[in-house]
Amino acid sequence: MPKETGEMRILDAGDSETSGESVTPASGAKLETKWPRITLVTAVYNGARYIEDTIRSIVEQGYPNLEYIIVDGGSTDGTVDIIRQYEEKIAWWVSQPDKGVYDALNTGFSRASGEIMGWLNASDMLQNKGLFVVGSVFAELAEVEWITGRPTKFNPAGMTVKVWPVPRWSRMRFLAGANKYVQQESTYWRRRLWETAGGKLSTEFRAEGDFELWVRFFRHARLYSVDAFIAGYRAHEGALSSSNMERYDGTCDAIADRELQSLSGARGAKIFRRISRLVKPIPKVRGLWQRAAMRALYGVPGADWPPVIEHGVERWEIRK
Repeated sequence: MPKETGEMRILDAGDSETSGESVTPASGAKLETKWPRITLVTAVYNGARYIEDTIRSIVEQGYPNLEYIIVDGGSTDGTVDIIRQYEEKIAWWVSQPDKGVYDALNTGFSRASGEIMGWLNASDMLQNKGLFVVGSVFAELAEVEWITGRPTKFNPAGMTVKVWPVPRWSRMRFLAGANKYVQQESTYWRRRLWETAGGKLSTEFRAEGDFELWVRFFRHARLYSVDAFIAGYRAHEGALSSSNMERYDGTCDAIADRELQSLSGARGAKIFRRISRLVKPIPKVRGLWQRAAMRALYGVPGADWPPVIEHGVERWEIRK
């Protein structure tokens, strides 16, 4: 049975909602997938405006092996009251002061028992059956260590208003300055990659901790894109990374520079970044560089791109 201690709640591992057995969806068709346990963490502080949408997008998925954790930073706006309404569906939650969003996420992940891991911010949402996409991809493709879905955007009312093409990812292109906006909401990874990469998020950054984590993940595994909807971010005035994009981009560039300098090779990526810095103060040259070189780095196919994961007739397939 659930146990409560102050603002904390723990769900026993043996509770039926975390069984991981095959499930019957609304269509009535039996799914034979043995669903891996997914740990999903949400960090929130005074997020009453959107947190219920976020929670419902997760707990109403019906995913049979979910461990959902919420870490609240001591909200005073009614957020905790909303969390309590859903605590029967939450594996563990706490309301306590923290040192920022990445500190809160580390608190949540320190409790995680899932084989698959990810987080969803307190205004963002999963797409319909997004967790089933995640669970089935990892269940069927043992060689895949981390994935990201089609990037999508919600408006403040929660409507999907933007869907981007399937992105392609390469470590060196990422460090050179292209394809750097990996949509965190749609990105999930195996626990072994998390542990190999250090097992925690850096608390050094205000909004760039996800970028720094991707840098560490890229040291050990290729990022595969899945041609499917997993989640999306909500565009609103209080969004952390969009509140000062110039600072965000500058900090990400510094993280990438630091990583490149630690590599003995990567000559092309280093040259590319050097040129980008040189042309940045010159508007006309910067525009030409963006239109020509940077777009090519984003979109020209190459051997460094991993294939895209697409769904075939019955299962996920890695398409060359």
